[in-house]
Amino acid sequence: MFDSRHIRTFQEVVRTQSYTTAARTLGYTQPAITQQMKALERAAGTPLFTRAGRGFRLTDAGETLARHTENILGSMSVAWEQMTAIARLRTGRVRVCAFPSANATLIPEAMALLALENPGIRVELLEDEPPDSLRRVAQGESDLTLAFTYPGLQDETPDDLVEIPLLEDQLTVLLPVGHPMLERRAVKLADLAEERWIAGCLRCRTNLLHECAQLGFVPDIMFTIDDILTIQSLVAQGLGVAMMPGLTLSFLRRDTVEGRSLSPTSRRRVSAYVLREHLRIPATARVLEALSSVAGRKTIPADGFS
Repeated sequence: MFDSRHIRTFQEVVRTQSYTTAARTLGYTQPAITQQMKALERAAGTPLFTRAGRGFRLTDAGETLARHTENILGSMSVAWEQMTAIARLRTGRVRVCAFPSANATLIPEAMALLALENPGIRVELLEDEPPDSLRRVAQGESDLTLAFTYPGLQDETPDDLVEIPLLEDQLTVLLPVGHPMLERRAVKLADLAEERWIAGCLRCRTNLLHECAQLGFVPDIMFTIDDILTIQSLVAQGLGVAMMPGLTLSFLRRDTVEGRSLSPTSRRRVSAYVLREHLRIPATARVLEALSSVAGRKTIPADGFS
């Protein structure tokens, strides 16, 4: 079994091509570097270096190890972060990462419920969009994440994550007050083919392009921005229309912007994601229970927003 300290030292020796420079960089003496490399060769069961003039070169085994050191150290770093996360969770601290509309709707209600029923659990709130938020929990940078997926789009979820579905979030179309489509209770996406559009995050923009392509047109996207309130402001100024999730209904400035359901209905799935081993930790389980309880009470109207 390789010692991680020896692997790090080996990586620095290969990078600097010098025992002396590696020793200076890592804060060791040169004899200590030599002893570590000998120990690594014993663990490998084969020489990793061979002399070449006044320096050295890697053997075939050394070249193989050099190709894998970054992945080895990266995997060890992720494992350490995940183990540290488990230790933190056992003390009742949970880092929750969510996308903006969930952070503004599901999270506050869930945290209020959690504070009432489990006041000893401390929650640190983070914000990020998928797929970055999924990578953060897989790499141990957060303990639980809320993310959304769209039907018809291929999403890659890290293998070691467990998905806990929370709700189906109906998509809506935001229109400026006075828009003729507001006379309808629901709007067909094809009827908006000639409109200018304001798109949201990358995943939302991809879904908009996908749904429009299914209907045979390419939306004229004028602006792309993640901020929900900015999107509303752009719509209010008549600069375009926007496809938005139902969770954003509570943000509507109803004097300048109105929403309508899409016909046929279009939805995204909102889920919680967590490392499988974290499901056995009480603090994580309590946070998931609070989120599931709040999500179960969320009903997105299907027949308009007036």
